[in-house]
Amino acid sequence: MLVSPAPSFEVSTNAVMIGESSYFIRGLKDKQQFSDPDGVAELAGISSTTWSLFGNVWPSGMILAEMIDVHVLDGLRILELGCGLGLASMVAHRRGADITASDYHPSARDFFAENISLNKMAPMSFSLCDWAKLQPEMGHFDLIIGSDLLYEPNHPALLSTFIDLHSKPTVEVVIIDPDRRQQREFTRSMEKLGYLYSMTRGSLEQIERLKFKGKIMTYRRG
Repeated sequence: MLVSPAPSFEVSTNAVMIGESSYFIRGLKDKQQFSDPDGVAELAGISSTTWSLFGNVWPSGMILAEMIDVHVLDGLRILELGCGLGLASMVAHRRGADITASDYHPSARDFFAENISLNKMAPMSFSLCDWAKLQPEMGHFDLIIGSDLLYEPNHPALLSTFIDLHSKPTVEVVIIDPDRRQQREFTRSMEKLGYLYSMTRGSLEQIERLKFKGKIMTYRRG
């Protein structure tokens, strides 16, 4: 029987404040970490240069988590796309929301489960999510959220189509984007699908504290 080698990456655990609550987040020690002994990430199209991106808390993710900390969530079925280490999903979960976390990275599920455990939360839904594949078992959502999702030229078409397939007739979609070049094409794709676009920036305090100069992009239908 072949035994896969142990992961070679290093991790660190840090406390993150969102509003008045502290969250323990275990992630990769830095952006130089990499481990794909069985080639699972490579098979999924994740290169060694992008492998570590899921394992860090980025300014966009902080903006999303802080937004979810004050957003009205009662009665909503929520999906987070590209959850990474799961901070925004945990904020919603702690508030009692019905949320499903999802990510494409093959290591995201394990890190997410570890962070749920570190914060002594009840288990919550997680889906390993490929935007290019039909996943009818996920169902439909009232609120779909994500941060820093538009890396590749094909992402606007893939993401907008996936969102539309999993949106309820009345839906709100919030994407935090650090001004990546694909954001305009994504917005055009969403508008063609019938979503109304609006945009805001972070507060002056957030911009200074997090060094975030991107956009909070909202798309509504219904």
